Amino acid sequence: MKIAVGCDPNATEFKKELIPFIEGLGHEVTDFGSDDPIYANVAIEVAEAVAAKKYDRGVLFCGTGIGVMLAANKVKGAYAAVVGDVYSAQRACLSNNCNIITLGSQVTGIKKAEVMIEAYLSQTYVYNERSGKKVDRILEYEREH
Repeated sequence: MKIAVGCDPNATEFKKELIPFIEGLGHEVTDFGSDDPIYANVAIEVAEAVAAKKYDRGVLFCGTGIGVMLAANKVKGAYAAVVGDVYSAQRACLSNNCNIITLGSQVTGIKKAEVMIEAYLSQTYVYNERSGKKVDRILEYEREH
């Protein structure tokens, strides 16, 4: 898969450690940068690229993962989830069809981040009775507004 990655300056080293890991899983990674102290700018740029289907998925980092998640979710067609454990990383894809995950560099260790990223990227959303209608409602609301 083609993966778009970005972060704020606080998470630069965290991101730099994780890019080779993602590439080692067999994915092509594009780094959208980390110099802008306004984390919303890089989050929006990654989200726009993913929503436009130039990239299959995105991974964003900031101190907690919350700020970049909020910014990314303002982009139509971008569905970002902050993850803090492996199960949530898997379910972001399987239950919610998220095309972006976000992680906090100040609240997550590198090894845990690796496991969560691998868990997320190894999943494929398949429409199903349990989650499909819930995802449909989100998309319906987005189209209406």
